[in-house]
Amino acid sequence: QVQLEESGGGLVQAGGSLKLSCVASGLTFSTYTMGWFRQAPGKGRTFVAAITPSGGGTNYADSMKGRFTISRDNTKNTVYLQMNSLKPEDTAAYFCAAKLIGHIWSTSGYNDWGQGTQVTVSS
Repeated sequence: QVQLEESGGGLVQAGGSLKLSCVASGLTFSTYTMGWFRQAPGKGRTFVAAITPSGGGTNYADSMKGRFTISRDNTKNTVYLQMNSLKPEDTAAYFCAAKLIGHIWSTSGYNDWGQGTQVTVSS
């Protein structure tokens, strides 16, 4: 079955950076659209970014544009999220997700999810 495992979360001061990774197994990675979502305490899960199977196209939530960069390495079955200029409001559990059908402009349709990695940004 599909497994997604995130890593790279931690505690960082405001203005700092973190790079999250998500390693996928049990799927033909290069055919899947990959996404990152986050869930802050007491709130619902929200879209962060998505990337096309080839890596040639990306989509970001407005509040992440210019600060976050999604990328992927299909030779390593890994998707990344580089997060710069972090703010306390970026504090959340970050999840990667995969979908075989559907484009990056739709935030729905993700069928497979990781367990999440916690990012905490102190002020």
